Amino acid sequence: MQIGYHASHEQFAPSSLLKLVQHAQEAGFSCAKSSDHFHPWSERQGHSGFAWSWLGAAMAVTDFPIGSISAPGYRYHPAIVAQAAATLGEMFPNRFWLALGSGEALNESITGTYWPDKAERNAVLAECAAVIRALFAGETVTHRGRVTVVEAKLYSRPTQPVPLFGAAITPKTAAFVAEWADGLLITGGGVEEIRPTIEAFRDNGGANKPVHIQHALCWATTEDEAFEQALDQWSANVIGGEVNWDLRRPSDFDAATRFVRREDMAKAVFVSADLGRHRAAIEAYGELGATAVHLHQVGRNQAEFIEAFGTKVLPGLDRITASAR
Repeated sequence: MQIGYHASHEQFAPSSLLKLVQHAQEAGFSCAKSSDHFHPWSERQGHSGFAWSWLGAAMAVTDFPIGSISAPGYRYHPAIVAQAAATLGEMFPNRFWLALGSGEALNESITGTYWPDKAERNAVLAECAAVIRALFAGETVTHRGRVTVVEAKLYSRPTQPVPLFGAAITPKTAAFVAEWADGLLITGGGVEEIRPTIEAFRDNGGANKPVHIQHALCWATTEDEAFEQALDQWSANVIGGEVNWDLRRPSDFDAATRFVRREDMAKAVFVSADLGRHRAAIEAYGELGATAVHLHQVGRNQAEFIEAFGTKVLPGLDRITASAR
């Protein structure tokens, strides 16, 4: 089970993240994952660099696998996503993977297009995934549907196509992406919370495919500081329902989360000052047969987190084997 470092573009300047991902590799993390946002979740986060520019730089100064998530069909045309991913795949063979999701209005509505409901977003996603896969295969693609592509062909491609993962939070979406995805990316929760989603993926075509989990946590040297940082930086994760996909501005999320309490945060992010508890929480994902767990430290104390986890949490975790497929 690989243990990855999650690079949060919403929270840190790209230049800082570049140093942090290098630090993570040096500290013993075995892979990384990048977000891809146009806006942060909160005005307090204050950043949102262009992930694709950063990915090229990050992969040039590291040598471990790095993946990212994208939402084609709105802010990005699927042919452009395919070109960007293929370029990284050609430059850094067998190191880049790409997850495709249905997106959030926070990022995708900036183009002024209609923001549809979930069912329509999934239909757009399926079309985009088919277009991207055909382009990866070297086909000349013309497609007219929810997205339009006319005589597109990629000339710079890797020998092996970039793996296309499907991003899912619910069992319904996991079953849907299993039809076309090479693997699953799920943004965490506890083992019992996400087990049905992983099972739905495996039962609908995803058996024996890799499963990556993004695990939101907050560690600091005291419990109070850990909660303080989590509440300041990641309250949006608490809202739930369809709100996260439909609000359009960081200030909207700040308004929606102004009454979030400590006990609410504890249900959405694994918050603790105890490194042993953090290790146990990560180990538990081994029960689900996770291929990789990407640790998203939501607090701003990234360097301290990398050092503490590198010395006291990570050693031995990569030897956990999948026992519950």
